[in-house]
Amino acid sequence: MKNILRNYVLISFLLGSFIYFASQLNLQLPRFIRFYANDFLIVPIVLYSALWILKRTKNNPNYKISIPLIIYICFLYSILFEFIFPNYLARYTKDYTDILLYFAGGLVFYQLQKLVK
Repeated sequence: MKNILRNYVLISFLLGSFIYFASQLNLQLPRFIRFYANDFLIVPIVLYSALWILKRTKNNPNYKISIPLIIYICFLYSILFEFIFPNYLARYTKDYTDILLYFAGGLVFYQLQKLVK
């Protein structure tokens, strides 16, 4: 159980990287995977990276990221990637499903973080 969060994030990173490089190589993946999987995967990856840094800087191996902070990060991702960036960068599009996926990823992170003792 101790490594479940780390393993989840590692698999998420590898899967997200595969999806990204597949799109760069014009490999056809199902639409849902191409457009939504990485939105679900990114928040746990970012939060785990932050958790790793916070555990070391606070010298507390049992440190946990609080639910308000997780919600805040999901909210920031939603604002940036769904409302601000689409106005200035053609790569980003406004899609409300992405917002749900950011928060679902945050919820998965929170649940897995609770399992780590």
